[in-house]
Amino acid sequence: MTHVRARIPTTHCGSLPRPAALFKLLEDRGFEREVEEVAFAAEVKAAVGEVVGRQVAAGIDIVSDGEMSKIGFFNYVKDRLTGFRGESGSFLPRDLVDFPEAAQRMFARGAGSGPSLAMVRPGNDGPIEYVGQGQLQADLANLREAIVGKEVEPFLPAVSPGTVVQNMATTHFASRAEYLYALADALRTEYRAIAGAGFILQVDCPDLAMDRHVEFADEPIEIFLRHVGEHVEVVNHALEGIDPARVRVHVCWGNYPGPHHRDVALAEIVDLVYRLDAAGLSVEAANPRHEHEWIVFREHPLPDGRYLVPGVIDTNSPYIEHPQVVSQRLQRFASVVGRENLVAGTDCGFATVATGTLTSDVVYAKLASLAEGARLASAELWGAVSES
Repeated sequence: MTHVRARIPTTHCGSLPRPAALFKLLEDRGFEREVEEVAFAAEVKAAVGEVVGRQVAAGIDIVSDGEMSKIGFFNYVKDRLTGFRGESGSFLPRDLVDFPEAAQRMFARGAGSGPSLAMVRPGNDGPIEYVGQGQLQADLANLREAIVGKEVEPFLPAVSPGTVVQNMATTHFASRAEYLYALADALRTEYRAIAGAGFILQVDCPDLAMDRHVEFADEPIEIFLRHVGEHVEVVNHALEGIDPARVRVHVCWGNYPGPHHRDVALAEIVDLVYRLDAAGLSVEAANPRHEHEWIVFREHPLPDGRYLVPGVIDTNSPYIEHPQVVSQRLQRFASVVGRENLVAGTDCGFATVATGTLTSDVVYAKLASLAEGARLASAELWGAVSES
C-alpha cells in the first residue's frame, strides 16, 4: 500500500476514544477494581468493530483497533508483564515547569473527577516476563474479525522499552541497561505476534524525543543523544527476526497541550532515528511547534526503502483542519521525500490514555478531513505528472 499505488494512503497513530461503557470497565481495571472478564471482553470486541467501521467510513486506509483493550499506550504493560507492582514517582516535563500557571490549569481540568488513568504508572519491582498472551491474541482476533470484507490494512501499536522506562521506574534492576533489555526481551513476544499475524507493527517511541525535556533537560545535548542511540539499539534488539517492512515507529514530543518550547529539534535526532529497523517513520508535523520541520527531510534525506507518516492533523486541538490545509502539508512533504513515500497520518493518538482529550465526533470528523486532504493532494501530485 505504501509504494505500489497512485495516491497517498491514510492512517493515524492508533488510539481512539473509548465508548463510555468500555471506559468505565477500563477505569475499574486500571484501579484494580473487580471487573467481570466475560463482559469486558464482549465490550472490547464490540468497540473494536465500531471503531474500525468508523475509521473506514472516514476514509482511513490503514486502521487499528483504537487500543480499545488498553488503559493507555504504555501503562497497559502492567497487565501483560510480571514485575509491575511497585511505585513510580511523578514527573513534570520541563516546559511545564517553566510555565507553572499553565501546568496548574492543565492539571486542574480533571479536578473533582478522581484519579486519572494517566496516573496508573506502577513501578517495576521484580523480574519481567510476558504473560499477556491471552489479551494479545484477543486483540489480534478482534481486529482480524473487524476488517473482514473491508479494503483496509491493519496495524497495532505496542510500546517501546524506553517509553516504559521513562514512565515506570524500577527498584529491581541494578542498571538502566538491564531494565531496558529485560523489557525488550519480553516485549519481543508482542512485536513478533503482531507482525506474524500479517499486521503492521507500530512501535511507540516518544522517549526518543520527549526524554530531552523530561529526564535530560539539564544535560548537554551530547549526553541526551547518546541516550537516544542506546534506546534505538534496544528497540532493534527487540525487533530481531521481524521484517522491517512490517514495522513503523512513532516518535513524538509528548501528546499534551503544553508550551513545548523545550522540545528537541527533529534535526538533532533524525539520523539516530533512521537507524531503527523499521520501514516507516511517524512524526508530529501539524502542531505549531513542529509544522516547520518538513524541511528537515531535505537536509536529512529519507533513506532508501523507507516511508514517512507525517502528522498532518493535530490531535490536541478541537479545530477540524480544512482539507486544503492537509493537502498543502502533504504536498510540502512530497516535495522533499517523494509522493510515493508518503502516508498521511496524525500527530499522535487521540486517546493515548483511555480518557482522551477530544470527543469522538470531533475525532472522526478530523479523520474524514485527513482523508479528503489526502485525496486533494493525490490529485495534485499524480495529476500534475499525468498532464506533463
